[in-house]
Amino acid sequence: MIKHPFSFVCLAMMAVLSACESSDPVQNPEPKAAVAPVLGKVDARLASTALHNPTSYLVPQCYTKTIDSHGYGHNPCYICHTQNKAPNYLDDSGLQVELTLPEPASENHWANLFKDRTHEVAMMSDLSMMDYVKESNYIDANGQLLLAQRIQNNLPQWDVNQNGQWDGYTPDMYYHFDQDGFDHKPNGDYSGWRVFAYYPFPGTFMPTNGSMDDVMIRLPERFQQNEAGQFDLQVYKVNLAIVEALIKRRNVGIAAVDERVLKVDLDKDGQLATATQVTYDWAPKEKHFMSYVGKARVLFEKGDEHLSGGLYPLGTEFLHSVRYLDVNASDEVVLAPRMKELRYSRKKLWRNYYDNRVIADNETKERHDFPARTKTIYGNPEEGVENLQGWVLQGFIEEKDGQLRPQTYEEHGFCLGCHGGIGVTVDTTFAFDRKFDFEAYRSGWYHWQEKGLAGIPDPLRESDGEPEYSYYLKANLSGNEFRTNDEVIARFFDQYGQPKPDAFARLRTDISELLVPSPERAIMLNKAYKVIVNEQSYVEGRDGVIEPLFDTVHQTLEDGDKTGLTQILSAR
Repeated sequence: MIKHPFSFVCLAMMAVLSACESSDPVQNPEPKAAVAPVLGKVDARLASTALHNPTSYLVPQCYTKTIDSHGYGHNPCYICHTQNKAPNYLDDSGLQVELTLPEPASENHWANLFKDRTHEVAMMSDLSMMDYVKESNYIDANGQLLLAQRIQNNLPQWDVNQNGQWDGYTPDMYYHFDQDGFDHKPNGDYSGWRVFAYYPFPGTFMPTNGSMDDVMIRLPERFQQNEAGQFDLQVYKVNLAIVEALIKRRNVGIAAVDERVLKVDLDKDGQLATATQVTYDWAPKEKHFMSYVGKARVLFEKGDEHLSGGLYPLGTEFLHSVRYLDVNASDEVVLAPRMKELRYSRKKLWRNYYDNRVIADNETKERHDFPARTKTIYGNPEEGVENLQGWVLQGFIEEKDGQLRPQTYEEHGFCLGCHGGIGVTVDTTFAFDRKFDFEAYRSGWYHWQEKGLAGIPDPLRESDGEPEYSYYLKANLSGNEFRTNDEVIARFFDQYGQPKPDAFARLRTDISELLVPSPERAIMLNKAYKVIVNEQSYVEGRDGVIEPLFDTVHQTLEDGDKTGLTQILSAR
């Protein structure tokens, strides 16, 4: 299955969309004058815009063979390519049965999927590998942010636009969370970041497939302030709950608040009193409206702030770390201190429902009229890349010496594969829509280091009430897209490929039965990924593969090829 290319939007179309927003100065800062990089100073990898893989935004999982050698179908595709939900107007569910791809994508450029790593993995000792992942490459023992220091120390090599300053994201999150999930600076002040727990996305991002991750959200200062412009923790909590309701498009529980102080009927009961939930009731055509609180409410009432169901406020930020797997003293697999990647995103431009429909319609037309055309990647390694929906995406990845460095231009293209044009996302994001609800431990505002995945029930799908992870296993008959997770297959299926009732019953009440690998598998996958780090061969694939995947992954494909699947499934 291949994800279709993103539509190439001509400069005229970009201008049209930008013109729709020009009345709001917050949305459209003056563009910075382009400065030609001095290639003699800048790291050659960061200065280069050459593409080893012209379709680096088509992720390796999309080359999966969905029919196995025995003729059985496996559908991991539905979890990304599914019926859309406005303001995401891209229904790409048809990709489950028929491929749509540009000509350059007919060759699978993810060469790391086909390399034999058994020797390199065997040469690494378990002890040295575990010592390695236990050392943080983000923050030191004194609470100093290593990556922030590296940015300053390496500025001449990383300053791609050669203006004498770093114009990308500088890490400012300290992993010092309080009982409400808020991060604090060394001096005790709030950094604005808040961590949340969520259901890991089925497939590659389940820890059993090699990585654990965490995600933090930060709203702009105007959402953290009361009407007087002062920081107000209650205002910030309520605004985060309002955003959660807008993204999930359903009611969200909150600790009791006095609506009279906030001047907003949060629970929509027709009076200002005590509220214990934010009621989702946004339907402008039916005269149903919602509002933020505090300073953001004042701005919204003046017409200087946006609010829409399914869309984040302008200036929303996410920070997402992808980690190795650690094994603690109790022989439990947990999130490792060492990061593989640090991913940052910020909503730079506002795109309303109409704008998003135009983007989707142009993409559909693009696929039809120009099947050979590939996506243009807008951006650079210093400032990140931009998707059409208004987000800036920036990534840092592990250097050969174990420290983090900015991703190259091509490595950044990998980010756009999922955060820019698939049916399952909400405003091109994944995690916040999957945040644990108010009834969960600490209302879902906590870090995995505080509480892991054990004992969390399998969430139920909206469409049919089926447990989500169980549904994924039965649709895919495996624990990952490449069908290489023998541990999951053996745990949940018998020798004839039939589900084991007892295993699925345990999964119903404890998702760690599926999501958490054995210590042996965790260490093996750490080693497989470290081989890629040593080679710095990310442009050939980031998946920790030990043996070549010729049996389950296509080396070549053609536009219009049938996947062999006949039933289109829904991710929701």
